[in-house]
Amino acid sequence: MAEEGNVISHLKLDDPLSSGPVPNGEDTTPTAGLISQYIKDLSVENPNAPLVYQWADAPQLDVQFNISAKPVEAEVHEIELKIRVNAKAEAGTAYIVDLVYCGLIGMRHLDEPSMHAFMFAEAPRQLFPFARRVVADAVRDAGFAPLLLEPIDFTGLYMQQLGAQAEAANTAPAGNA
Repeated sequence: MAEEGNVISHLKLDDPLSSGPVPNGEDTTPTAGLISQYIKDLSVENPNAPLVYQWADAPQLDVQFNISAKPVEAEVHEIELKIRVNAKAEAGTAYIVDLVYCGLIGMRHLDEPSMHAFMFAEAPRQLFPFARRVVADAVRDAGFAPLLLEPIDFTGLYMQQLGAQAEAANTAPAGNA
């Protein structure tokens, strides 16, 4: 009876459909995900208060985005989503909001192209709704109507940038021309 029990337990360990650990104990499944997120820097300027609240014309908005990534540890990277909003009217600057919203992401067992895509497309997509809320609250707290930034297609922008880089590499002069 004991011999039959050993055969059964041995079959369970070698069963590829088993959800248990891999035989060598190492998990080699490709994984990527958000660990945490936070405001790294936030600046709100309202340089013409209280006069700005009497201005009749609506301010023109200039919104700039920038994404950067840097390693923190071997499998952890910090993604920075930088947003700068400058609202100007004829009479002057209504408000300026500078936000650096960050997330720590963990990636394990991914190839280089997949890591790059996660850092510059997927991670910003996950961080943006929270950064958008911070900007809206900051503008509201400065005494203006909340600014609701339009959703951004980070994957589309990423693919567009990759295409532009590939095109630039193909049109670059070869050698010492």
